[in-house]
Amino acid sequence: QVQLVESGGGLVQPGGSLRLSCAGSGFTFSNYDMSWYRQAPGKERELVARSTRFLGSTNYADSVKGRFTISRDNSKNTMYLQMNSLRPEDTAVYFCNAQRPGFSTYNYWGQGTQVTVSS
Repeated sequence: QVQLVESGGGLVQPGGSLRLSCAGSGFTFSNYDMSWYRQAPGKERELVARSTRFLGSTNYADSVKGRFTISRDNSKNTMYLQMNSLRPEDTAVYFCNAQRPGFSTYNYWGQGTQVTVSS
């Protein structure tokens, strides 16, 4: 049974930092591209950052470049998102996603963790 469990969300003031974690189980973590998405109220879900299985290359949404850092530890089946210089517009539910390249049916989601940036 595949599971993705996010943690680390919460309430933070503008300019603050949070670190999200996503623990995976039930699949071979290193075979998957791992991504963070977010969805704000009334908006579509958007890609925040991705770490590919090939050489661990990363890419980011323009809105978070230079502020967020995605990383993964395949030995722990865990992915992270370090979020610095947080802004109110970063407020959203953050979701973990696992996608096996070339296999569209192997696409899994976590339940999400709320991040609220407010003073």
